[in-house]
Amino acid sequence: MAHEPLTQEDVLLEGFLALDAPEGFRAELVEGEIVVTPPPDGDHEDYINRIMKQVIRRSRTDMDFSGNKGLKLRSGGACPKNHVIPDGTFAPSELRLYRGADSWMPCDGVAMVLEVTSTKPEADRETKRRCYARGGVPLYLLVDRETAQITVFSDPQDDDYREHRTLPFGKPLALPEPFAFDLETGDLL
Repeated sequence: MAHEPLTQEDVLLEGFLALDAPEGFRAELVEGEIVVTPPPDGDHEDYINRIMKQVIRRSRTDMDFSGNKGLKLRSGGACPKNHVIPDGTFAPSELRLYRGADSWMPCDGVAMVLEVTSTKPEADRETKRRCYARGGVPLYLLVDRETAQITVFSDPQDDDYREHRTLPFGKPLALPEPFAFDLETGDLL
């Protein structure tokens, strides 16, 4: 029986999916590159926790949260689908999006992803932003520890978001629908 030859993209995706990252490490396939990151430090987790609590308590729409949920996103060019793990993923509770989901799930229904910069801040600022926009994730919230700023990106189109708002830590950041509240960032200082 003749088999179709595997493309370079097929081999890359198969190799990625077969990876067994060390405990605590996170492996992602981003724009055709396998990226392995070490476990985050405590400050990184504190930022996530502060934001997650506000969203759960204050969002106009009841939200579910998942930390480190694998998302499959459309990719550009000849790359296989991006397999990205945001620091946080929010979805309306009524969807029960995470129930029964595979390790890597499509991003349909996700309302917002959250990234906190760490060892490779440019990946969060540029590469992952493009991945989330290309995947159609409505909102991308970026906490940039290096610049002490928080940004909400909205209105994804093609490879980027058409709108964004950046404020320094300490200023409230308005999150649009379905959240519809001002995210307090004073405790991020």
